[in-house]
Amino acid sequence: MTDASLYQLLAWCSPGYPTGAFSYSHGLEWAVESTDVKDLDSLLDYVTAVLGRGGGWIDAVLFVHAWRSASQPQELDAIAELAAAFRGSAEMALESRQQGAAFLAVTRRAWPHPLLEEFAGRRTPEQPVAHSIAVALACAAHGIALQPSLHAFLHALAANLISAGARLIPLGQTQAQVAIAQLSPTIQAVARQALHADLDDLGSAAPALELCSLHHETQYTRLFRS
Repeated sequence: MTDASLYQLLAWCSPGYPTGAFSYSHGLEWAVESTDVKDLDSLLDYVTAVLGRGGGWIDAVLFVHAWRSASQPQELDAIAELAAAFRGSAEMALESRQQGAAFLAVTRRAWPHPLLEEFAGRRTPEQPVAHSIAVALACAAHGIALQPSLHAFLHALAANLISAGARLIPLGQTQAQVAIAQLSPTIQAVARQALHADLDDLGSAAPALELCSLHHETQYTRLFRS
């Protein structure tokens, strides 16, 4: 990677990038409320499930295919439609679509590229953009290699969930960083597997995560939107 590419990737996957990730917990808030997640080990179990067999895995595979199709409008649009629909609950759909819209809007202004403009021009208000698709397209358009792009995207997803867990449980900063460190092998494994996964074989196997998201919709006191 060039220094310029690394700079872009760090900026886009930074918690300071205005994607609204701080507003979403991916159902984790309910898991804490129900005491299924209550300490470092149970938080790691939750995030590992998201990455390995839940929404994180889905997004990883879609990211790979969107990156590879960035210059093929029809193929990219079909993947974008699949990504927008591939959500287990209304809140998870909201989480992905609002982050995708925010990422695309900000990146078009701060890091413009014709492929981003063309893609945005083909979308209507009824055609939401999943976060994974927006990030993958930006990385491909600006010539950032697939493997580091995917790894950075998954790291950002995991870091956002750990940050939410650190506030909800709560955990100290040291334990939160221990969690990030311990997730490194999982992120590497998911990234490797996603590079070779076919869209026809795409699926998830984490019903408990989706149930947490469904319960969160009616949770009495909420800090997060999902």
